[in-house]
Amino acid sequence: MLSKWVRNILQATVYDAAIQTPLDTAPKLSARFNNEIRLKREDLQPVFSFKLRGAYNRISQLTQEQKERGVICASAGNHAQGVAFSATKLGLNNTIVMPTTTPDIKVKAVKVLGGNVDLYGDSFDVSNQYAIERANKEGLTYIPPYDDELVIAGQGTVALEINQQWRDVEYVFVPVGGGGLLAGIAAFLGDVAPHVKVVAVEPEGAASLKAAIEANERVKLSQVSLFVDGTAVAQIGELPFEVFNLQKSDGSGKLIEQQVVTCSNDEVCAAVKDVFEEKRSIVEPSGALAIAGMKKYITKHQLTGKNCVAIISGANMNFDRLRYIAERTEIGEKKEAVFAVTIPERTGAFLEFCRDLKGRNITEFNYRARSQASPDSLEPAAIFVGIALKEGDKERHIIADSLAEAGYNAHDLTDDDIAKSHIRYLIGGHANLQNEHLFKVSFPERPGALLNFLEKLGPDFNITLFHYRNHGAADGRVLVGIQTTETNSRQLQDALLDIGYDCTPVSDNIGYQLFLR
Repeated sequence: MLSKWVRNILQATVYDAAIQTPLDTAPKLSARFNNEIRLKREDLQPVFSFKLRGAYNRISQLTQEQKERGVICASAGNHAQGVAFSATKLGLNNTIVMPTTTPDIKVKAVKVLGGNVDLYGDSFDVSNQYAIERANKEGLTYIPPYDDELVIAGQGTVALEINQQWRDVEYVFVPVGGGGLLAGIAAFLGDVAPHVKVVAVEPEGAASLKAAIEANERVKLSQVSLFVDGTAVAQIGELPFEVFNLQKSDGSGKLIEQQVVTCSNDEVCAAVKDVFEEKRSIVEPSGALAIAGMKKYITKHQLTGKNCVAIISGANMNFDRLRYIAERTEIGEKKEAVFAVTIPERTGAFLEFCRDLKGRNITEFNYRARSQASPDSLEPAAIFVGIALKEGDKERHIIADSLAEAGYNAHDLTDDDIAKSHIRYLIGGHANLQNEHLFKVSFPERPGALLNFLEKLGPDFNITLFHYRNHGAADGRVLVGIQTTETNSRQLQDALLDIGYDCTPVSDNIGYQLFLR
């Protein structure tokens, strides 16, 4: 007997708008990881993501009265485009509420698809609450992004297609945000093909499912990283979480693997490159997330000869994010290590250091002499160095050990985000400032954000360092140094708290201590 979820998926009306996407072979990944790997190409949908399936299935099954009143949703990304496309195709009035921080490229994309955009609030939560209030007040039908049976059923048609396209599949890796896609895929395969292991993949900075499984209840994260923005959700959906805890039809366990795979931004960037090298397509970070998780899972569990599918969930990439992704790919692929090393401040020290690396390729070298340094100063010099790797983390640790054996004081900064995002671009010597405090700040990417920061900080504090890099997400990463006196250090803490931005003290960062303090 088929479950309710399978019946809903079989009855889904997605194909009036969505296409059956191909299940492409991935020969390079397959050879590299010694498994048969295929990619489910949801990036090829008319709106370049799987979200169209759930949105259209939900909207197309509204009553005639509901259709006449129109629909509303809140989204800064793929759900917005799915709703706009679906409503336009069905000739319905629609309102798409988007945060004021939404990049203009995404706003224009929704408008091109026929969406009537209403910019409101500086976060998704504020925009979403506003959309729900408008729905109640104006009689519109609110279309949720994942917490809805028909939306989940629409997303579940991805699993229906996989099962038809490759009967021998053994593992399916699925990116997780609110959980609608994972719920639909797990519900279908758990009933129809319970031998298939469905593995959830989340970004490290937004692992709400992992937190929920560990607590055995839904948990709301206090902070969410926005780089993998398509899955940047603070709390897993209520209905998806119920689905995950259902049993497979053969009684072998719950619908999904309980061990959620989490991936760093660097690992996601490397997966974006993997897709490009396989298919010459550029996907968004959340679109590559399942591939990043699959690579980690295969390596950890030493899988060989297995049939694996990774869902490429979307390709709505901001072009200005590509520079950041390209920079971080080498580290994400374990092809580069980054070290801070102190060497003698004397003539020939750099030559000796290169010799001690035993012919390894240096990919980056940053150094600035201190103002008091002479060619033969006794005070050591700090260098920031990138070193190419051929054997990943294993070689990275070998390099660290060999530097220590050669007498160098070396710090591995490969996993230090501040060093990789800021310090490497700022090396120019020590300022030797008293009472300088360093902070990592996340600015909302909108006009006036910097002015708001400075006005609330006030004229009482001297800004001694400021480094900002736009990497195409809704938040801007800023490293800021602020000088205080003994009398206003407490005032600084109060001022930063009042600003309301995510602000973390990082004065103990080793890169800052070595290169900038």
